[in-house]
Amino acid sequence: MSEQKPNLGKVLVTGADGFIGSHLTEALVAAGHNVRAFVQYNSFNSWGWLDHSPADMRADLDVFAGDVRDLHGVQTAMAGCDTVLHLAALISIPYSYHSPATYLETNVSGTLNVVQAAHDLGASRVITTSTSEVYGTAQVVPITEDHPLQGQSPYSASKIGADQIALSYHRAFGTPVSVIRPFNTYGPRQSARAIIPTVITQILAGKKQIKLGSLHPTRDLSYIDDTVAGFIAMAATDNVAGEIVNLGSDFEISMGDTVTLIKNIMDADVEIITDDQRVRPDASEVERLWASNDKANALFGWAPKHAGRDGLKRGLEKTIDWFSNPAHQALYKADQYNI
Repeated sequence: MSEQKPNLGKVLVTGADGFIGSHLTEALVAAGHNVRAFVQYNSFNSWGWLDHSPADMRADLDVFAGDVRDLHGVQTAMAGCDTVLHLAALISIPYSYHSPATYLETNVSGTLNVVQAAHDLGASRVITTSTSEVYGTAQVVPITEDHPLQGQSPYSASKIGADQIALSYHRAFGTPVSVIRPFNTYGPRQSARAIIPTVITQILAGKKQIKLGSLHPTRDLSYIDDTVAGFIAMAATDNVAGEIVNLGSDFEISMGDTVTLIKNIMDADVEIITDDQRVRPDASEVERLWASNDKANALFGWAPKHAGRDGLKRGLEKTIDWFSNPAHQALYKADQYNI
């Protein structure tokens, strides 16, 4: 007997043009769901990463171009939608030092617009996307959803604010909002501002010296397919309104060891050079992240398929294979630091 598709109704994905959002959108369409993809309006008529999706998949998409900072646009996009998966956000930590106000406008006000529209229009379920950065440096590991929140960058502070705005609508108005909290997701299409793509793209460009930031912090790295599966599983679950749920691999690894693993897979003989502009201020650096994923497993049976060092290696191999395609390499600027 084939597995029955969960009834999500019409699904709105904000941030559908981004790294995680495009993978999630494609997975939903492939599973037969009716999806409206909310992409950021621009004069190039670009749908971001969705421009690189298979033509038959794009033909099945209902695309809305707008800006989450505009309540009218959000309400227009959400009209007729039952399930809302809100991923639209500014996510670069270095850029948040440069332009913190834009993070409040997009991440906090944008999330407010999403939950306000969901409240006004009567959406059946809303999942807003958080980040492991809201925990700051781990005080206790593995990190559960009850861990204290620490805003160690304007980005993380904006996401704490976004989470609390979202949850306040559940508590104040009964809006069926929940918060999903992915730890560091990696894979094809990730921005080169993140360490895994920046190492891969510099090696593929023939660099013998790789410029990086701090290598001692640890992270819990999740392959994109696992993160997407977590979103869909949570969306298909009826008992998660008001809940915060981590998505992580329950495995920590230092950035230095991650770089070594990539070098070994790619058989690359390169020297690592510390680039000061890539190093966070001392008190802003999140030194340690390690997720507990017990709650996700208990609520909706989610567990990562790329767990532990072996799972990370398999995920990195898939990621390197994607970046090794010359057409994909051409989309990146390996000689420039992207904040």
